[in-house]
Amino acid sequence: MTPQPPALDAAALRRALTAPVGPLSRLEVVEETGSTNADLAAVAGQDAWPDLAVLVAENQLAGRGRMERDWSAPARSSLIMSALLRPPSTFDTAGYAWLSLLAAVALVDVLQTDTGIDARLKWPNDVLIEGRKVAGILAQLSPQSGAAPAVVVGVGVNVHQDAGQLPVATATSITVELGRQQEDAPAASEPTAGPDRGALLAAFLLHFADLYRQFCAAGGRSTTVLDGGASLLELVSERMSTLGAPVQAELPGGVILTGNAVGLDNSGALLITDAAGTTHAVAAGDVIHLRRGAASGGPVEYA
Repeated sequence: MTPQPPALDAAALRRALTAPVGPLSRLEVVEETGSTNADLAAVAGQDAWPDLAVLVAENQLAGRGRMERDWSAPARSSLIMSALLRPPSTFDTAGYAWLSLLAAVALVDVLQTDTGIDARLKWPNDVLIEGRKVAGILAQLSPQSGAAPAVVVGVGVNVHQDAGQLPVATATSITVELGRQQEDAPAASEPTAGPDRGALLAAFLLHFADLYRQFCAAGGRSTTVLDGGASLLELVSERMSTLGAPVQAELPGGVILTGNAVGLDNSGALLITDAAGTTHAVAAGDVIHLRRGAASGGPVEYA
């Protein structure tokens, strides 16, 4: 049996990440909960949970992903967190749809920088490694009486699971991927150290908070250039494996759209050009990547 990974050091994380030292307003770590997203949505009307408050759980019993899919994992095997965001009154309402994509950009960057893993983004907000899902992100609006809505952004990252603990063949974990890297490395190389969940969490939250502050300063406009010289639309597009790929989208109502993903519009919708040359903006739906040359309904590469 795989030993349980060590617990997160909540006190150390708070010292490093919360004000006045860090960018977060509040950070709580709980041993177990039903859903970090549901917990934060329930307290979104309370002043005690301000902008950039974060809830982290070592174990989640009733997690949900997109399309109401179950999301579960062994205790302490994952990073499970939600951030409560309260964008300013100057924030463009179209910007709310970009907050989950912003979190995905931050996670892709940290995985590449801190682990050397070539992670990519799948529309709308899954993070993949070689087509295998390592993380999912889910954002939900929380309307506030007399004020701009709050947003809860939930992130779940598979970290320590071994192959036998993954729910489906199309899933992966950081540990599994580091093992694959080790297998491909020269025989004389040193063994790859396992990931440190606390370090990964801290790196992600710092990068996420920085991008979020920049996006708020840009008024929530996806085409406004941020500090690094690129807009959020450009940052997302550069990291998204969906773009340029043949895809199949299952739209609300059961309508199936097949074509090539050619870009994103200013609202974050996926632009798909069908066989007749018509481009459709898909704001919601389940998208799968098809094998090259299979845009007319061939075998699925990733679902």
